[in-house]
Amino acid sequence: MRIELIKFLMAGGSCFVLELITLWCLTEFGGINYLWSAAIAFTLAVAVNYVMCVRWVWSSARRTTKAATIFLLTSVAGLGINQVCMFLMVERLGLHYMLAKIFSTALVTSWNFFTKRLALK
Repeated sequence: MRIELIKFLMAGGSCFVLELITLWCLTEFGGINYLWSAAIAFTLAVAVNYVMCVRWVWSSARRTTKAATIFLLTSVAGLGINQVCMFLMVERLGLHYMLAKIFSTALVTSWNFFTKRLALK
């Protein structure tokens, strides 16, 4: 499980950078509200993360419709966690949306590792 966790964090780290850049570009240059930008960026990162997880992190992963569906559903739940955290931190605590994204990612990463592992192993 240790190697899996390291690979998962490397894949997730790459996707996190992609997500941050996408969030920032859509919000700052696209003029899109940070919550919409966060949802779009999260969805893109999840798609890339799925490919990385089934091809590299858990190369022996079950590539079934059921596993993909569970992966998708846990990702939707992760998006919900992300959006609630983003909203509360920005609107209630007054944090900048990029800082809020970093904090929300810590919580969602824990959720993702255990649920994705269950879905694909």
